[in-house]
Amino acid sequence: MTVNAPLCFRGKKILAPMVRVGTLPMRLLALDYGADIVYCEELIDIKMLQCKRVINGKYKVLGTVDFVAPNERVVFRTCERERRHVVFQMGSANAERALAVAKLVESDVAGIDINMGCPKEYSTKASMGAALLSDPDKIESILTTLVKGICKPITCKIRILPSIEDTVNLVKRIEKTGIAAIAVHGRKKEERPQHPVHCDVIKAISEAVSIPVIANGGSHDFIKEYSDMETFQKATAASSVMIARAAMWNPSIFRKEGLFPLKEVMQAYIKYVLRYDNHYTNTKYCLCQMLREQLETTQGKKLHAAQSTQEICEAFEMADFYEETAAIFETKKTSVETETQDEDGQVEDPDVIKMAVRFDKREYPPQITPKMYLLEWCRKEKHPQPVYETVQRPLDRLFCSVVTVAEQKYRSSLWDKSKKLAEQAAAIVCLRTLGVPEGKLCEGENHLINKRKREDQERLNNRDHGEDLAEPSHKKANFIEETSDVTVPKI
Repeated sequence: MTVNAPLCFRGKKILAPMVRVGTLPMRLLALDYGADIVYCEELIDIKMLQCKRVINGKYKVLGTVDFVAPNERVVFRTCERERRHVVFQMGSANAERALAVAKLVESDVAGIDINMGCPKEYSTKASMGAALLSDPDKIESILTTLVKGICKPITCKIRILPSIEDTVNLVKRIEKTGIAAIAVHGRKKEERPQHPVHCDVIKAISEAVSIPVIANGGSHDFIKEYSDMETFQKATAASSVMIARAAMWNPSIFRKEGLFPLKEVMQAYIKYVLRYDNHYTNTKYCLCQMLREQLETTQGKKLHAAQSTQEICEAFEMADFYEETAAIFETKKTSVETETQDEDGQVEDPDVIKMAVRFDKREYPPQITPKMYLLEWCRKEKHPQPVYETVQRPLDRLFCSVVTVAEQKYRSSLWDKSKKLAEQAAAIVCLRTLGVPEGKLCEGENHLINKRKREDQERLNNRDHGEDLAEPSHKKANFIEETSDVTVPKI
């Protein structure tokens, strides 16, 4: 297949794939500082195949493409800014699954990489990562299938074998599959960062093949600042350099002009965290990797204790920025909800009376709701009890409800996160249209509360006289309100 506008893997500075670190905020920050290519963290094929692709991200306001698991967790998030620079790294031991995932993400990334170097047990016990190095036939099958199956460049990342000869022979076989480049972590699978990187092996590979070789593993021995990347590249004769820990500690390592102060880097990172709704636990982990020996400082202790993105922002003197960003997103969310209110068949009904309202239980007395007020009004006016029809939108799982009262339909134009909230909002629209009190605290005397007090007093009086107690009317009303709900269909 012809590769459209392929990535060039020569003369590049690359952010390595790092579990928990290589998420969208870190990748974007690395690009800002000068990285040419960024790899995402390794994502397992089986997990990705369970995901649905969602355009525009949470509430349609992030401008991202999300791959969302059945439990609603975002497994992979990307955006237009990185589309021509991001390589999707996959953990796989099966050619067919690998191809299926590659086709799923192909239009949103610049390339696909197969992880053949991870030595961790969670990867190797599933025959992935470094376990593939002992199965050249499987390596060849996976890479050949991908190269033939999609039109984006394919790469793989390996560790070296016990001997230079075996490593070079394996790489030559990999080259024949047609991949665009190979990244080599210059350590054996049993070696760790404190062990010296084997530049001689990477150099032997670079001299043995014609495809670009990307040298990786130099953070401990070589790379402390930008100029050190060139030193590492020359020592390995590689085409490009891939950085992991040095970039994790301070992603401004990619700046030709030199490192930025860590505080400035972390604040820039947090801005991307807020912009792209990164989960606070991942944010906290990445910031802890940056702080390192400063974790025992006052700021480090505040970060360690943080249990939300807001608390993280407070630890870094960004509370005001957090509030501003939250307000902007809430405005965008409301605007998008209003703009998309007519996208479903039910909403297009011209006979439905609509208002942009939500139910906020803080505005009502305890145990008093608009649905109860509407039910009382219908009884008083001798109308049939309200009928609620509630639907769920599959894209974001939000709810909308239409209430029918006296043959007229009412609904809120805003979608809610639960069925009950959507029905209360519909009741509010009906009550406001009819000019009937809805029970809010600001409305003054609440006749339903007074009615309950009278009924409770009557029960106490009856009890004092030893009479049988009838169930109070408000208990019956509650029962009717709950049982009047209908089954929620998905639309």
